[in-house]
Amino acid sequence: MVNKCSITRKKPLTGNNVSHAVNKTKRRFYPNLHNVSFFSEILGKKIKLKVSSRGIKTVEKNGGIDNFVINSKNSDLTEEILKLKKLLVSKSG
Repeated sequence: MVNKCSITRKKPLTGNNVSHAVNKTKRRFYPNLHNVSFFSEILGKKIKLKVSSRGIKTVEKNGGIDNFVINSKNSDLTEEILKLKKLLVSKSG
């Protein structure tokens, strides 16, 4: 499973652990991901996504998953969210 946020597209970064003796070993910095289910009012069901904490705040600020997906540009969305957008547009319009 990919450690990537569905909304913000955050993914793991790489870096080094540095000891007191300045020995460096590779490590990864993972995003703070959560399995969250958002309720879509247009579809009338819950949508499960793997989202970072920042992504949850972004969706809530925009008034829910429906408003966030419909008002955002296609170039900013992942494939998973683009499929959701097509469903929402077809149901609402």
